[in-house]
Amino acid sequence: MAHILEVPGGTLHYDVREGEPSTAPMLLMIGSPMDASGFTGLAARFRDRTVVTYDPRGSGRSTRTGGGESTPEQHADDLHRLIDALGGGPLDIFASSGGAVNGLALVARHPGQVRTLVAHEPPAAQVLPDREQALAAVAGIRRTYDRQGFGAAMAKFIAVTGLRGEIPDDFDDQPLQDPAELGLPSEDDGSRDDVMFAQNLMTCTHHEHDFEALRAASTRVVIGVGAESEGEMCHRAGVAVAARLGTEPVVFPSHHAGFLDGEFGMKGDPEGFAATLRQVLAA
Repeated sequence: MAHILEVPGGTLHYDVREGEPSTAPMLLMIGSPMDASGFTGLAARFRDRTVVTYDPRGSGRSTRTGGGESTPEQHADDLHRLIDALGGGPLDIFASSGGAVNGLALVARHPGQVRTLVAHEPPAAQVLPDREQALAAVAGIRRTYDRQGFGAAMAKFIAVTGLRGEIPDDFDDQPLQDPAELGLPSEDDGSRDDVMFAQNLMTCTHHEHDFEALRAASTRVVIGVGAESEGEMCHRAGVAVAARLGTEPVVFPSHHAGFLDGEFGMKGDPEGFAATLRQVLAA
């Protein structure tokens, strides 16, 4: 069932999939900038509990007012208000990519609302050993977007996120693959309102996490990484975040978006991913 929640500066659209009667807490699945549609396959594999998905502000059906970038703090406040609307928690959260950054920000501020947070491959560039190069590469993506538009920026984004190993100092000076070769638009349509590049890219990757608050939280925080994404920036960031928390990351099947079941034309291992997530939540 679809619902709408008014929040400061926007509206959030969320969906509640009622599960079979169970003592398990509600499970909230979050991404960013990915909206609820990306969790269709994963949610279908948890019919034994109530699953909630939502569109972050400015993404999918959700709206936001004003310009500028959205921040993890804003997303965390949105999630805090959403959980209040769902009864206040504590509930379980599976958080992917930018959603993992936002989930960590939520737990640092409102740990009582979350029983277990599974944060899968947060792009937490600030904690990487090659932090300066990673932040510079992300800034290069944003400059490319501002100058050349979506297609060129996405080509550079794919190059950065798919690179295995530390990012070289001269990465931004390296030739950019033709967007058309990647099936991307090569012409700049002039728009500069993309939900990832214009609204979330810089604030998400540059967010400085409150590890002291996270270590002290009542929430059980589990960091996940992909079996097939070892060496990539988000995988390495997940390992680094787990180290700062004093834990070991859990390896999930497949890649950065291994839970996808054909959404957005991508296929991971949703069955294996769901089985691992179920084990983690039950531990």
